[in-house]
Amino acid sequence: MSFLPAADGVETAVFINCPYDAAFGPLFDAIFFTCVCCGCLPRSAIDSGSSGTARIERIMATLRACRYSIHDLSRFQGEGEGNLARFNMPLELGMAMMLAELAPGAHEWMPLAPTVSAFDQYISDLRGFDIERYDGTVSTLVPKVAAWLLTRPAALGTVLTPQEMVEALPAFAAARRLLLRDWIGSAPPWSALVRIARETID
Repeated sequence: MSFLPAADGVETAVFINCPYDAAFGPLFDAIFFTCVCCGCLPRSAIDSGSSGTARIERIMATLRACRYSIHDLSRFQGEGEGNLARFNMPLELGMAMMLAELAPGAHEWMPLAPTVSAFDQYISDLRGFDIERYDGTVSTLVPKVAAWLLTRPAALGTVLTPQEMVEALPAFAAARRLLLRDWIGSAPPWSALVRIARETID
């Protein structure tokens, strides 16, 4: 599989690389909803719904089809009995960095890290990059994501301020919960999440 950008890549597509657990749920909602508010199309490795392709291949294919990517490096501490940290997020960030290197101008990436994260110790090669910091709340995360997206060339703009996005988030979260209920615990189609985010704005 080629790692160069797909010819049919969507200029407003944003790959979201973050934890997908319940604890991170409100922050995922914030990133996802902010992308939609800024006129962008959020994407991820799980939006294809394909189980017949290796996950790493789906990640590569989706990244190649995205003009931008956002990478949250929140999960840097060990968890569970084995005290294991999660390395999927740094791995996918590395893939985005390589994509940007192989095809200059075809991909841009934004790294995020909590204020308490010592990323410069556990990923020392990121020293020198401007890592956007937030304090773990949606009210500090949304402005960071919106400010970055709205300065990208393909940004479509937004009629909402970051404060208005934060205030609209509970309505999106409630609609998302109803969608999950309707799908009886199964993952709903990614397009349905995008739809309810757009309906929340409208």
